[in-house]
Amino acid sequence: MKGSLNEVMTLAAKAARGAGAPPAQAAQFGQAAVQHLCAGRSEKELRGALEALPEGPILSLPLLLADADEGFVESEGFEGLARSYVEALPFKASLDADMMLRCDRAVPARRKFLARCRLSNDLMELWCGLAARLLVPESDSSRRSGAGAGLTDND
Repeated sequence: MKGSLNEVMTLAAKAARGAGAPPAQAAQFGQAAVQHLCAGRSEKELRGALEALPEGPILSLPLLLADADEGFVESEGFEGLARSYVEALPFKASLDADMMLRCDRAVPARRKFLARCRLSNDLMELWCGLAARLLVPESDSSRRSGAGAGLTDND
């Protein structure tokens, strides 16, 4: 399946939230997932990162990259995902073959313009299932509590 970068990024972030990631780390996972898929990297790492919650790279990589200008990026089993996180940074950054990080926060990142990326139907189904965990159950009690559209919301 192909999707716009924004659709894929948002769905990946919602999937991470549904799997238990905090909002900020889920948003960064969405950005990294788009980079990951556009680079043609393995979907297995994206699945593994979601399965590793409440631990794993979705929590550790953003924290590691937040303040580091250079140094070793430890990401055993998630090297491709670590590269995707680095590629999603808003400034110039790179990882060499030994997973050494180099950043120049004064220089903006240069990216190719891409409109769409491809993901498998299996991955999309997994992400949709995880994202659905964020929805409020459809019931009378949830509607009484304010969930859903009221009569005045249906213009």
